[in-house]
Amino acid sequence: MEKPSRMQRERYPMPDFIREALTAKKLTAAYDARPPYQRNDYIGWITRAKLPATQQKRLAQMLDELEKGDAYMKMAYRAKVSGK
Repeated sequence: MEKPSRMQRERYPMPDFIREALTAKKLTAAYDARPPYQRNDYIGWITRAKLPATQQKRLAQMLDELEKGDAYMKMAYRAKVSGK
């Protein structure tokens, strides 16, 4: 029997407006390449914003970070290289 994790993150479904933004910017593959916890964190962070303007600001930050590929929530990020 698998031992349960001590920490469980809430899983957030992807809203259509985020999916549409990823598609429009051709960043779906970059998003999908991120670890599951990062994808979930981005969705939760964006959707928990109370104001639509804040949601849009956070969405823009995520899209920018995915496009550049070197940041996650304003922290340095380097993708793991397969086979190493």
